[in-house]
Amino acid sequence: MIYGYARVSTKKQDLAYQLDRLQRAGCDRIVHEKKSGKDTAGRPEFLRLLASLQPGDTLLATVSDRVARDPLDMLLILREIQCVGARLQLLDQALDSASSDADLSLYLHGWANKQYRLRLLENTKNGRIIARAKGVKFGRKPKLNARQRAQVAERKASGEPYAQIARSFGVSESTIFRISNYVK
Repeated sequence: MIYGYARVSTKKQDLAYQLDRLQRAGCDRIVHEKKSGKDTAGRPEFLRLLASLQPGDTLLATVSDRVARDPLDMLLILREIQCVGARLQLLDQALDSASSDADLSLYLHGWANKQYRLRLLENTKNGRIIARAKGVKFGRKPKLNARQRAQVAERKASGEPYAQIARSFGVSESTIFRISNYVK
């Protein structure tokens, strides 16, 4: 069997390129998921795929960071695949676990992927710090403005039920409950 594995990190990202590439490569079955690649444990579809590999099977992915972003993780996955008697091929990196230097190449790719992820996290953190300093607010916009929140507090203090207040503002009762508890 030729299995394909496609992965993106978030639900908003698109798998189209990977799926197309794997289909054109002749995969009999393609497994995909939208999960972070930071560790293998958080990817149930990938774990099921690894467990189903048989001798002679091939696992295809487009690039190494779809399989693992950590060098040790990559080597452990490679070892598991090889112990079964299967092989791993990376289409866009022309890498095949059947080659004599596959473990070294995959380790180096894994190391580079880990460094990229760490750099990405650091850049994101720095960007947030700069944005906060400029007054950017993160998170959802409040459902009610300051004036409306004050009205909620007044109405609740006068004994009006949460449900009635919520209906009048077009929000849930839990929103009114949080506001009235926050304003105290």
